[in-house]
Amino acid sequence: MGALLQVRHCDTDTVLEALRVAGLGRHSHVLGTLRDDDRVVISSAGRVLLDEPRARLQRAWSETSYRLQALRDNPACAEEEFAALDERDDPGLRAQPGFDIDADPCAPLINSGARPRVAILREQGVNGQVEMAAAFERAGFQPVDVHMSDLIAGRTDLAGFSGIAACGGFSYGDVLGAGQGWARSILFNDRAREAFAAFFDRADSWGLGVCNGCQMMAGLKAMIPGAGHWPLFRRNLSEQFEARVSLVEVLPSPSLLLRGMEGSLLPVPVAHGEGYAGFESAAAAGNALEAGHVALRYVDHHGRATERYPLNPNGSPLGITGLTSEDGRFTIMMPHPERVFRGVTNSWHPDDWGEDGPWLRLFRNARLALG
Repeated sequence: MGALLQVRHCDTDTVLEALRVAGLGRHSHVLGTLRDDDRVVISSAGRVLLDEPRARLQRAWSETSYRLQALRDNPACAEEEFAALDERDDPGLRAQPGFDIDADPCAPLINSGARPRVAILREQGVNGQVEMAAAFERAGFQPVDVHMSDLIAGRTDLAGFSGIAACGGFSYGDVLGAGQGWARSILFNDRAREAFAAFFDRADSWGLGVCNGCQMMAGLKAMIPGAGHWPLFRRNLSEQFEARVSLVEVLPSPSLLLRGMEGSLLPVPVAHGEGYAGFESAAAAGNALEAGHVALRYVDHHGRATERYPLNPNGSPLGITGLTSEDGRFTIMMPHPERVFRGVTNSWHPDDWGEDGPWLRLFRNARLALG
């Protein structure tokens, strides 16, 4: 058994001393250092034993997985991911917030003691309500757990809430299509349909749909003013459930939840099997982008909009993964900002991030909009 440690050069003596104290001195050796030419070189006694490009070795290591993936999944996506191993100019995942993530514009509002109520909506199979409630609570709201059975039975009414947040998960196991069972539980129930119609028609209401909630709200687009351009969401082009960290760009849009975040490049987790934005046509996708109704899109590590897998995990046209209504009151997105509103819950982040992650600004924007 062995272990390879990478340490800063200035820490070498300290690490070797710690290993010696632990009784591992005679087993510890300085083996090598980093290279900047993307090659792996192994030498012994002054003789080069191996000198190969990193990409060639990584492709050899990954080829079996690639060939299995090409048989099991969409072979075109498997090929795109395998080909990406050759890219030497990829700068890697990055974060580029266009705002001060430590600033809290809601502090005066929170200190006032007023906490607007937000309904955290869930249905059978939904599982993201706790993270969603925590994010809104942190931003100064009073989150209230609202199950669809409460609305259908009349135990709860949306009239008492400033906004709604539809959470992620797998409502009804997605057997009727992503989020569509949840949408139909509203459309085909008189009491629920009337409650949502009245809520959407209020001039002061707002809402967020994430992942399964995004899919559900897209199924209700005929009820939501200014949401006719929203797509329905279909199976990922990869033919697989995708759970990974993606890079998205926040585009200029009317979304009240994304104000002041325009131009930011931010990592965010995705976890869905049906996230492909199924517009009626390619022209419809382009029109939504041109009209400024696209709020988020997947980008590569250079910041360019992409349809390439796995940088675009579902293959959505033009990288589109978040949209807003024409007046900006309702926003839907496939990624999960509620999972990373704290800096520490990001699987990777820049060293200078503290307690607050940049996605907390989305929830603070909702509080700020209410005054």
